[in-house]
This record gives sequence, structure tokens and C-alpha cells, in this order.
Amino acid sequence: MGFREIGLTQKARRGKAGAGRSEGQHGAGLARGRDGWRTTWTAGLAAGLAAGFSPAVLAQPDESTLAPVVVTGTRLGTSVLDTPASVDVVDGASMRWGQPQINLSEGLAGVPGLQIQNRQNYAQDLQISSRGFGARSTFGVRGVRLYVDGIPATMPDGQGQTSNIDIGSIDRVEVLRGPFSALYGNSSGGVIQVFTEDGAAPPSLAASAWGGSYGTWRYGVRASGATAATGDARVGELDYVVDVTRFTTDGYRDHSAARKNLANAKLGLQWDDASRLTIVVNSVDLTAQDPLGLTYQQFQDDPRAAPLAEQYNTRKTVRQTQGGVVYERQVDGRNTLRVMAYYGQRDTTQYQSIPPAAQLAPTQAGGVIDLARQYGGADLRWTSEQTMAGRPLTLIGGFSYDSMRESRKGYQNFIGTGANQQLGVQGALRRDETNTVYSADPYVQASWQMSTRWTLDAGLRYSTVRFDSDDHYITPGNGDDSGDARYRKALPVAALRYAVSSDVNVYASYGRGFETPTLNEISYRPGGQPGLNFGLSPSLSTNLEAGVKARVAGGLATAAVFHTRTDDEIVSAGSSGGRTSYQNAGRTRRDGVELGWSGDIAPHWRTQFAYTWLNARYADDSSGDIRAGNKIPGIARQAVFASLAWAPPEGWQASVEGRYLSKIYVNDANDGDAPGYFVAALSTGYVKRVGPWELNAYARVDNLFDRRYAGSVIVNENNGRYYEPAAGRCVGMGVGATYRF
Repeated sequence: MGFREIGLTQKARRGKAGAGRSEGQHGAGLARGRDGWRTTWTAGLAAGLAAGFSPAVLAQPDESTLAPVVVTGTRLGTSVLDTPASVDVVDGASMRWGQPQINLSEGLAGVPGLQIQNRQNYAQDLQISSRGFGARSTFGVRGVRLYVDGIPATMPDGQGQTSNIDIGSIDRVEVLRGPFSALYGNSSGGVIQVFTEDGAAPPSLAASAWGGSYGTWRYGVRASGATAATGDARVGELDYVVDVTRFTTDGYRDHSAARKNLANAKLGLQWDDASRLTIVVNSVDLTAQDPLGLTYQQFQDDPRAAPLAEQYNTRKTVRQTQGGVVYERQVDGRNTLRVMAYYGQRDTTQYQSIPPAAQLAPTQAGGVIDLARQYGGADLRWTSEQTMAGRPLTLIGGFSYDSMRESRKGYQNFIGTGANQQLGVQGALRRDETNTVYSADPYVQASWQMSTRWTLDAGLRYSTVRFDSDDHYITPGNGDDSGDARYRKALPVAALRYAVSSDVNVYASYGRGFETPTLNEISYRPGGQPGLNFGLSPSLSTNLEAGVKARVAGGLATAAVFHTRTDDEIVSAGSSGGRTSYQNAGRTRRDGVELGWSGDIAPHWRTQFAYTWLNARYADDSSGDIRAGNKIPGIARQAVFASLAWAPPEGWQASVEGRYLSKIYVNDANDGDAPGYFVAALSTGYVKRVGPWELNAYARVDNLFDRRYAGSVIVNENNGRYYEPAAGRCVGMGVGATYRF
């Protein structure tokens, strides 16, 4: 689990040939730069904060192949201490080291405040929540913005997915908790950004494989390199990374098999000595069975069973291809331009477990969902380095536009009647509509270094999100359900940082979060009524945070306290047959504490600790079982992660880690819960370099003590099938080989 310092305003300048990856050392944040101007705007979080980024723990295990980082941006050489917000960076090599390299949950478990759960269900994606935002999601990622190489992996309505993220080519993952940057809208929990590696000379070819419990296999091939260039500015250089991965599993549970093919390509062209063009293309093809949730009794008796899922053959297929371009130009010594544009298509078909009798009602939309989406957008950003009152001032201004067009159809999930009835097949059409959503957001942010110790950051984003629906399925008893809605909100952010010393910083920050309902959340109205739920209002959160960061005992210690008040929180109104409807629940409160420490306790010995305490509760009585003082379901009150690793650059390596999560309430009434649990993992491996070859082999055991626990829950499931069991003890082995030409 490795974290590192990195600037989020611009990507660090890379080392010369052979420095395919880079890693900052705790504290220093300084290193050799690449010849000529070659900064890549990461559209990163601290760009909005005009600061550096936070590190954390275990660095990459192979230090001899890494070049240090020079953090560039609004303040050259900035360290993690300069960031007035809770931020962490997880290094990509650390996410791969000793891991299956299948899910983001493998490498992000040690980020304080981030609750990331593996549902053991690839039809529904990971369950990710940040400071409790996103825990209500029954599939995909909600409440947190996702980006891959600066290109949104979250739709303009706020719904995201991790299925197109390729761990094999990740350079780093950057996490901001809370809405403390004006550069990103339509979320309350923060931002997760994934950046893939840049290619570098000499060219290399790598292959890796993993085999583990429950018929789990992963194979991957990656090629990277850079072509020859001319001059010191490396004009004309083309660098590339191409990665292809195949993953298959029989699944821990019955009816949970999955297959995923994933390809990712990134090309960078040094256009001239002041500009760079980056092209990113990725594609995913996913087929997954859906085991659904279990009642508590089923969870206790046979957690691997999936009786309802097998009866209806519940499953999902996803095919997505998208591409984007990022153009960056250093206009002069003080001004920089960044332009990003992207486009993609995503087709999804899902078979649900809705009984045929329920689908006979005229307004029922059937048990098969067929979605075809086209989406795209652009972001134009200008950064200017100025002075005010003789002190450095950085100004960032821009405009982002995102749109999505969705063709949504619904079909019955059966054909025939009586003894001839067949379930789990596409039947008659029951829904047909075209939905569109767009967001248009101007934004501005500034950072002023008022003195050698004081820095002030402030920003404003004006967010507009519009939904339109055109209903094509109009029959007797099912009228025209067309409609539209538009949401607007001004979202200010501000932060003040004080440098107590060169090793200690304190800060306070304020930000407002804006979260509209997604198309999926308005797709169904409570009580089974027809049409879209346009009565659902967006939620607005007010966030306050104070923190301290210090270099202590050879590592970095962080502590943050926060308070969040949300009006019109969007919560689940019930879930049945794979469908969830939503409602507004008045006011909620979240109060929390996040602690972290990471560092080297001795040569090659690295450790990490993260603790989260979060009290998330309803502040008002509302409909159903929502009562003031009740805990918001799906959110653990306490979480602890700790790891210790022996990681020399060659030879034997090993690590041990443990994770504790307290109980999670499964519904608004708080009369049921998923019990708390502790799980441990061990891994060991061996690395050997022979000439141009780098060889490695490793083994890993997860859930070492074979604990039975719920990996995630389906909040407010109407039939009490809340529980998604986690896997028992898992054993796996991996191998890898890299050849550098």
C-alpha cells in the first residue's frame, strides 16, 4: 500500500531514459527534471487548491528503478504540507505489488475516510463512499467524482463506474475527501482521479498473470516506450503505453461468475517546446452474473447460495469504448492553457429478478433494462501566475460542459405462461424513452501566498444540470411520462493554511457540495408509480474541516476533523427486484475524525496506519422509518487499517495487513445490521533482475482467518435481502516478467 507526494496542479516532470515511473520521498519533494518543458496538466485536485498533494505510506518496493519527483504547479517544489485539505496519493506500483490487480479496493483500503467495499458482484461494481457519501448506491459509484487521465469516468448526472480502470497501467490514484475544490462539481464526497503511466525510453514489454481461489484468473500484457526526438526540448517525441487485460472468475458465490476484457492506450506527443498533446483510449467488455443479496438467515445458513438469482438468471453485460484528448500549452512564463475533450459509448443490458405477475400492471417497466448511452464533453482551463501586494497569486479559471444521451428500454424478463413460462429471457417491450442530461459549469479559483507562513485559497463554481425525458411508450393505462428538470447552484470553497514550521502545517477549509439525482435514481418512483421521479430534489452540503500535517519519526502524520450538514439528502426509499427508488430525507449530519501515519521505520521497513471515526445520522424526522438521531445506513462508524512491509528492491519481500470495520446498519429503522469484522492478509514474493529482465513471483492470502462477514449491504432492500457476503479465505499466486530493450 504505497502513497507518495505529488503535485496535482501539473504532473511532475519525469526523469530521463529509464525512469518509466517516479516516486517522491516523504518531505523532500525535489528531484531531477526532464530536459525541456514537459509538464502535463493532470486536472488534479490541488490544481483547484493550488497546492501540493498528500503522501502516505508504503513506497514502491522497487526503488532502484524509480526517479524522484519534482512537484510542479502554482508553487514549485510544494510538498504535501502545503495542501489545505484531506488528500492522499496511492502509487500505482504499490497497488500492483503482491495484489491480484483486479479491483481498486485492493489498493485504496488504507485511505482514511474512504470506505470501499468489494460486493463480490461484478454486475454491480465496487461500493465506494467518501465520508459516508455514496453508501446508498446499489451499483456503480455515487457521491464521488471519478476521473481517468483527466477524463471523467462519472457521467454529468453524477453516476460513475470503475469498470474501465486498468490497474496494470496505473501510475497513481489521487483522492480528495470533501468538496474542497471549485474545479469539480456535482458531488459531495470528493474526487478520485486515476492516472496511467507515461511511456519512456527504453521501450519495455511486460506480462503478468494471477491465479487464485474460486476459479479466478487474470492475464495482462503491457508495452511502453518513447520514440526518438530532436533537440533538448524533445520536440516530436512520442511516448506510449498500451495495456490489455483479461479477467475471469467462477465467483465465491453461486451465480457470480464474471468475464472482463479491458484495453487501455495512452499516447503523448511533445508538439513543440511549449505544448503537449495526450490521447487516451480505453475499452471494456464485461459479462457478469448477479447473485443478488441474501436475508440474514440465508447469510448465516449458506452465504454462497443465490437461489433467486439462479431462478431468474440475473446478469449484466456492459460494453464501453471512450476516448479523449488533452492539449496543454505554456503560453508564456506566467500563463498556461489546457483543453480537454472526450466522447464515449456505453451499452448495458441487465436482467432482474422481478416476478412475472408484478410486470402485468400497465405501468410496470419490465424486468430487463436495455441502455444505450452516448456521452461526451470538454473542459477549457486557463492558469495565470501573478502577484498581489508583492506576493505570489495563482488564478485558475475555466468552463466545463458534459452531456449524455440515453436510450432506455424495458422488457419483460419472461416469455410464455403457466407450465410453458420461461424466466430470464427478453420478452415484450414495456418501456421506451430517450433521456438527456447536460451540465455546464464555469469556475474560478485563486491561491494567494499572503506571507511566508500564510496562504489563502478561494474559489467559486456555478453548476447547472438539466434533465429531459421523452417518453415513447404510451399505451392504455400508461400515459405520456415525459418531463424535464433543471438544477442550479453556486458552490464556493475557501481554505486558509498556516506553516507553523517547515515540518508542520495547520489549515481550515470550507466548501459546499452539490449532488443532483442521477438518471438511474429518478428512473423509478416510490410505490411503483410510472414515469421519472422528477420530484426528487438535489442535496446541498455545507462542509467545514480543520487539520494538521506533520513530518514525524521519518514519516508523515495527518489529522483532520470535519463537520458536514446536508439539506435534502437523497436516500433510498426501498429496493426490490434489482430496482431502487429514492427520496429526499431532510437534513443529515456527518461529524468525523481521520488520522493517518505512514513512513519508513527502518531501512526497507515501511508501515501505514489509518483510522476513521464517522458519526453519520439523520437530523430530521421524515417519511418511512427515518427518524432524527437514526444512523444513516450503509456507513461504518469506525474503520482501522494497518500494514507492515519488508520491501527491499530485490530478493524476498513480504507484508502483513489488517482491516477492521465496525457494524453497518442496513436500513433507516436501524433494526438490522451487518456485524463488524476484522480481516487480515499476508503476502510474500521474490524479485530478481537479470540483465534487461526483471522477474517476480508472489503469493497472497486474504481473509487469513476465514472470517464470515458481509462485504457490503444493499440499503433498504424491501424483502430484507440486505447482505452481500464476502469471500472466505482466498489464496492466490502471481508471476510477472518485464524486458527492457
